[in-house]
Amino acid sequence: MSMIRDLRAVVRPSSRVSLRKETSASSYDTTRDPAMPSAVVDCAVYRDGTRVASDTPLSPHEAMRLVRRDGGFVWIGLHEPTEAEFAGIASEFGLHPLAVEDAVQAHQRPKLERYDDSLFTVFKTIHYVEHDRLTANSEVVETGEVMCFTGRDFFITVRHGGQGSLRALRHRLQDDPELLAKGPSAVLHAIADHVVDGYIAVADAVQDDIDEVETEVFSPGRRGGVSRGVDSARIYQLKREVLEFKRAVAPLLRPMQLLSERPMRLIDPDIQKYFRDVADHLARVQEQVLGFDELLNSILQANLAQASVAQNEDMRKITAWAAIIAVPTMVCGVYGMNFTYMPELHWKYGYPVIMGITVALCVGIHRMLKRNGWL
Repeated sequence: MSMIRDLRAVVRPSSRVSLRKETSASSYDTTRDPAMPSAVVDCAVYRDGTRVASDTPLSPHEAMRLVRRDGGFVWIGLHEPTEAEFAGIASEFGLHPLAVEDAVQAHQRPKLERYDDSLFTVFKTIHYVEHDRLTANSEVVETGEVMCFTGRDFFITVRHGGQGSLRALRHRLQDDPELLAKGPSAVLHAIADHVVDGYIAVADAVQDDIDEVETEVFSPGRRGGVSRGVDSARIYQLKREVLEFKRAVAPLLRPMQLLSERPMRLIDPDIQKYFRDVADHLARVQEQVLGFDELLNSILQANLAQASVAQNEDMRKITAWAAIIAVPTMVCGVYGMNFTYMPELHWKYGYPVIMGITVALCVGIHRMLKRNGWL
C-alpha cells in the first residue's frame, strides 16, 4: 500500500517549465566538458534509487562506465539532438538505427517497438494554449514529442518541442528512492502517466471552449431567435485542433495496453500493473476526444442550418417589401405614360383618390404579409 501511495504521489502532473528556464537551470555546462553533446539536458547514474553524486558533470560514456562497474542505471535526457550529437550515445548504448532515426527526425506516431534488448516508446505531449477568445486563427493545442529508450541499465529520453519538460518529474522521482529503485521501467511509467495526466487537463480546457461555442450557437439571437455571432470558421478551427489532439491520444492506447497486459523482460512486474491505470485514464480521454469530434460536427451542422434559416428569413423580408413597393411603382408607372385619355386625369379629386387607393393597397399587403410571418 505504501508503494501505491508513493507511486501516485510521483505521477501527479508537473508544472510547466519553459525550455529556456530548464536549459539555464540544468546541472550541465557544456563549456566545461567539450565531449558533452549540447543536446544533453541531464545525465545521471542511479543506484538503489538514489542519484550518485559526482563532482563534475558526467558524460554518457562516463555514466555508462560507472553503471557497468558498480551497477544501477543511467538516465540521460536530451532535447532535439542532431544526428551527429546522438550518434555517439546511440553507439554507446547499442540503439537500433531505425529507432535512432525516428528519435532524431521526430514527427512520429505514438507507438511501442522492441529492438533487441531495448524498448522504444513514442509519446505525443499536448499543451493547451491559453487564449482570451476563440477565433478562426486560434491555436488551441500545441504538440511535442517524448521518445523513450528503455534498456536493462539505461533510460534515454529525447524531447522535441518547447513543452513537455521532464525536469520536475525527475526531481519528484529522485525524492522517492523506493520507486526509483525499480529501475528504468519505473521512469517509463512515470513519464507515461505524466503525459496522460496532461491529456486529461487539456481535455477539460478544450471542453470549456466547446461549451462556449455551443452556448453561442444555440442561444437566441437578436433577430428571429437565430444566433448570428458565431463564425463557422471558429468551429472548424476548433475541430482541427481536436483532430490533432485525437492523433496524439488514439494511437497510444494499444502500446499502454501492451505494457499493462503482456509480460516484458524489461518491465518490472511490480511496475507493470500500474500501466493498467494509465491505460484506463487514456481510454477515458479517448472517449472524451471522440465525443468532442461528434459534438463539433453537430454544432457545425446546426450553425450552418441557422445561417441558412437566417438567409431565407432575409430573402422573405426583401421579397415582402418588394411586393409592397410594387403597388406604387405600378401606379406611378401607369400615370407616367403620355396618353391623352387617362382614368380620372381631369377629375378634381383624381390625384387624392389614386394616392388613397395606393396607400390602402400597400397597407393591406403589409398586414397580410405580417400575419403570414413574412415581416
